[in-house]
Amino acid sequence: MKYDIVIVGAGVIGASIAYNLIPYDVSVLLLDKNNDVAMGSTRANSAIIHAGFDPKPGTLMAKLNVEGNQRCEKLCADLSVPFSRCGSLVLAFSEKDKVLLQELLDRGNANGVPDLRIISSEELHEMEPSISEEAIAALYAPSAGIVNPWELCLAQAEVFVRNGGTFLGNCKVTGIRKSDNRYILETTQENIEANTVILACGVYSDIVHGFVSEPDFRIVPTRGEYYLLDKSEGSRVGRVIFQCPDENGKGILVSPTVHGNLICGPTAEILKGDPEDTSTTAEKLAEVKAKAALSVKDISWRDNIRNFSGIRANSTAEDFIIRRIPEEQGIFEAAGIKSPGLASSPAIGPYMVDLLKDSGISLPEKASYDLTRKKIHFRDLSNEERAELVKKDSAYGRIVCRCEGITEGEIRDALNSPIPPVSLDAVKRRAGTGMGRCQGGFCGPRIVEMLIEQSRNVAVPCGSTPLPPAHLSILQDANGSNLFFERDAEKEVES
Repeated sequence: MKYDIVIVGAGVIGASIAYNLIPYDVSVLLLDKNNDVAMGSTRANSAIIHAGFDPKPGTLMAKLNVEGNQRCEKLCADLSVPFSRCGSLVLAFSEKDKVLLQELLDRGNANGVPDLRIISSEELHEMEPSISEEAIAALYAPSAGIVNPWELCLAQAEVFVRNGGTFLGNCKVTGIRKSDNRYILETTQENIEANTVILACGVYSDIVHGFVSEPDFRIVPTRGEYYLLDKSEGSRVGRVIFQCPDENGKGILVSPTVHGNLICGPTAEILKGDPEDTSTTAEKLAEVKAKAALSVKDISWRDNIRNFSGIRANSTAEDFIIRRIPEEQGIFEAAGIKSPGLASSPAIGPYMVDLLKDSGISLPEKASYDLTRKKIHFRDLSNEERAELVKKDSAYGRIVCRCEGITEGEIRDALNSPIPPVSLDAVKRRAGTGMGRCQGGFCGPRIVEMLIEQSRNVAVPCGSTPLPPAHLSILQDANGSNLFFERDAEKEVES
């Protein structure tokens, strides 16, 4: 396989770069070692679009955070991705904390964050009645927001593929070498040739950099554990609630989600072993509960529907590492993209494209392309819009996921997306199924049926339970929750 540009890593950073290369007439491959996009840090994080008052002024992190925040709303509108500019509050519980609020205010003003101000205890509790009475002031940032992180990643990757780009999953890069003026990527599938390589490898950034030269940074995988509470708790607060940051980061937050839930976390635990260990622990979850309760009173922990953890690709570098790798004309990297990486991602893609141009990479413009995506979110439509849609297509009138109100039509759309799902979790990320109180207990079996129907390309009446075709093997992960389908080439020929 030969491409002009290969992007290694299909998280929100790699997808943003791929999306921003759509206007250019070059062949681009986006690959990932997993079977889908958004499978690393993008899949499990706080989903916050930070305002930009935390990074040090003058850093790349500060510049891209503020610019990414400004770009995010339009990008999400263009891609039909849920986004809410709900604002954020950093709480002060002491006079020492108030001094830190002033430092954050000054830093935010230097970074160009709009409308920042410190508010009194009275105004704070008027805005958010559930805030602890111990809070004596807060830094208010109205430009902060919340988003669906994996859908933002998926949407950009899908539009990239629809415009002629290529996504390749289950393709782990095991080495990179130079041959004449091109690079050879050795992978678990076949060797891939590229004129230009862009590394966006998350927690493996230092390791993959090491295929080219000795890295001058080290990734420090940091696990954060969370509580995700039911929609009955979703209105507990209307804004993202932070505590004053410390050496471990921004601390435990309490925030609404774009789906109407309440999220609390994360912890900060440096991993010594497996950099993808997303297990949860009683000790760290207890820490989340205790610290979240300092900010917001009366949280009903009985309404928890999910605990999970995510890995941040923290690094020994203080700033983002976005550059051409020294002494390599055609290899670029986006590494150490820690928080606020998600908020910065809409700006990182354009920044990388500018970096390619400045380095002399040829990027001729395409004659035509489409950077938008239209997606139906049935539950967000008005009754009139729903009736009209069901009249045109009855599949949108059949609810499959009762908790989230997701229809058969939406699941069908997910199955027919430019990057088709190959697991229940992949359908969940595309359609929103299984995210409610029963966590897929009701809708899971029907979605399995639909996955099998899709593989056969034969309609099966609702309620039936067909056997899988001979060329598909149904597999489960160790937890029994990540059911997916693997093709068997020999049996496929026989069938």
